[in-house]
Amino acid sequence: MNIAIAHDYLTQCGGAERVVASMHELYPDAPIYTSVYNRNKTLPCFRDAEIRTSFLQSWPLIASHLDKFAFAAYPVAFEQFDFSEFDVVLSSSSSFAKGIITGPDTTHICYCHTPARFAWRPHGYLTNSIAYRLLGPVLRGMLHSLRIWDAQSASRVDFFIANSHNVADRIRKYYRREVAAVIHPPVETKRFSVAPKEEVGDHFLIVSRMLAYKRIDLAIHACNAIQAPLKIVGSGPELKSLKKIAGPTVEFAGKLSDAEVSFELARCKALIMPGEEDFGITPLEAMASGRPVAAFGAGGALETVVDGRTGVFFTNPTYECLALALKEISLIEFEPEMLRQHAEKFDTRIFLERISNFVNVISEQRERHLLRRIRALHNAEERADFNFDTVPYYLGTGVK
Repeated sequence: MNIAIAHDYLTQCGGAERVVASMHELYPDAPIYTSVYNRNKTLPCFRDAEIRTSFLQSWPLIASHLDKFAFAAYPVAFEQFDFSEFDVVLSSSSSFAKGIITGPDTTHICYCHTPARFAWRPHGYLTNSIAYRLLGPVLRGMLHSLRIWDAQSASRVDFFIANSHNVADRIRKYYRREVAAVIHPPVETKRFSVAPKEEVGDHFLIVSRMLAYKRIDLAIHACNAIQAPLKIVGSGPELKSLKKIAGPTVEFAGKLSDAEVSFELARCKALIMPGEEDFGITPLEAMASGRPVAAFGAGGALETVVDGRTGVFFTNPTYECLALALKEISLIEFEPEMLRQHAEKFDTRIFLERISNFVNVISEQRERHLLRRIRALHNAEERADFNFDTVPYYLGTGVK
């Protein structure tokens, strides 16, 4: 079975890239097709992979925050890839990679992280950006065209796998497609361990990219209000504005290595996830470290956090409601080993097994379909060789 992997872009170290890393672990010989690859900004494991990039790789502005101006070029980039040599293409997509074009003899399985946020949920994701404020009418027109392309390109996918039931609902809503399976993203639990009780601090923690829809501002306002210590790990375009509202108990640690993040997760009072996530791997990483989570009770958190057992929910997206949740979580005695056992239900091993089983079943179905086609063609050739002029002679004669 000849397999290829496709992904939107390899320019960061987010949860989607960890999914691709697991796919690469499962199919190490499969080339990875992507629009742009920056080896210094994404996971090191891709350096031993065969990366095939699009023409966008040569565009100098793509590597900067100005890549939003190139939105219209991404569909073309993925449509120009040739997958005719492959039996199966496994795409990992939250935007453009699902738009690849495959022939009738190639099966396209899309692991969908979410239908494109900029197309279907732009408020809070894109509309707060500087580019949108400066070129609003132009970008609104571009987003309208991309929304049409995004819906149409979903019909090219043979099978959708959703990363959560939350995303499965969006696929049904926006693409009018049924989901073949829900397979939660991989959590590399072996990277995390429970710290000794005496090393656990009294501070809350956020590990996130600084994006508007992550709602880190809620956590800052909540911790300002109750004078609770908060450490924020990560970087991104919202960093400057977030620093302006931070009180004296808020610390920005910047971007840390995987080992440093593991250390911090194991030693915080609790992780805060203040925004609605498609799924959210970081809360499970915190649980694998024996620490609970204060999460907004919507989206993917409903599939990972068990209220009162592995964390607490706040139901309204206000800092007052989050502040109450932080006070509540401080009063609960959580069992670290129980939290870790819960996280292990989402371990990478389980993800690999489920993806492998799905691809194998689809491949077997494909082989049976090809066999039926061959038999049908063979039967058609036999019928073509038969002399139908003799049929009237045999009708009604009783000759068999």
